[in-house]
Amino acid sequence: MNALSQLRQLAIESCRIKHISYPENLTLPIKSYSDKTAAGLTRCIIDFIRLKGFQAERISTTGRPIDRRQVVKNVIGQQRVIGSLEWIPGTGTNGSADISATIQSLSVKIEVKCKATGDNYQSAAQKYHQQQVEAAGGLYCIARDFQSFYDWYFQTFEKGVNHDK
Repeated sequence: MNALSQLRQLAIESCRIKHISYPENLTLPIKSYSDKTAAGLTRCIIDFIRLKGFQAERISTTGRPIDRRQVVKNVIGQQRVIGSLEWIPGTGTNGSADISATIQSLSVKIEVKCKATGDNYQSAAQKYHQQQVEAAGGLYCIARDFQSFYDWYFQTFEKGVNHDK
């Protein structure tokens, strides 16, 4: 069974526990999982970590927009937009990983580089952040698809456990 199927099975088991009175013969309303986009891969990883009983969250460092546009009328009554939409830097650390998690009391940072979209390379700031995390004793993973993350997780945290039931 592949990693996405295992994730779906974990979600079903969790849903059954939460909704014990839900009839067995009805299909549970489980969201579908895909690692074909960076957002989808991020959701797969976060849900998997949480379903395993640990903490995970998405880290956003994109900043925020400041809208300096305004609509004005010229002398003959025509409307036009002047000004621009500007982005100001966020307050997060430059190069921060996409996901921050705590697994078995360890700090884990996960950078999502979705293989399906061709996003393959870390920036210099991301490489520096990885060095800082690892130097401080944390773990750092670059996830290119859910299967590779899943394999990394079991190799790192559950050695000897058969995860391909």
